[in-house]
Amino acid sequence: MKASLISVGERMPAWVAEGVAEYRKRLSRDLPLELVEIPLGARGKGRDDERARSDEGAAVLAALGRDCHVIALDVGGKPWSSEQLAAQLAQWRMGGRDLAFLVGGPDGHAAPALARADQRWSLGPLTLPHMLVRLVVVEQLYRATTILAGHPYHRA
Repeated sequence: MKASLISVGERMPAWVAEGVAEYRKRLSRDLPLELVEIPLGARGKGRDDERARSDEGAAVLAALGRDCHVIALDVGGKPWSSEQLAAQLAQWRMGGRDLAFLVGGPDGHAAPALARADQRWSLGPLTLPHMLVRLVVVEQLYRATTILAGHPYHRA
């Protein structure tokens, strides 16, 4: 099983890129993770923000694998503890499908992208910068794999 992190937005700050790269390297054996960056839709004066979100959603859907299990990061989703995420990961492994984690743009996910999601995951009620969400998701996936492996990284 492998995973994709499909995220709207490009050009991560160096510290985020370094953190994501570090956890992707750690995950490479247990859960290979590909980062797919989707360009932001055009926004600004005289531009339609809903059209931008729609364009982003279409690009996100186009980036999905054929038969993957899709998890949208969404404030209205279900919050999981690290242990609950590890249990989810164990279930996903048993399902045998690749995983795709979706991070929306500044205006959130387009309705078709949310509709395609098999599950919605909330990182909590805080509003987080989308670049930081990438780092948190990758770290939590690494933490989940270590919980399942009995590795001492996670100390509950």
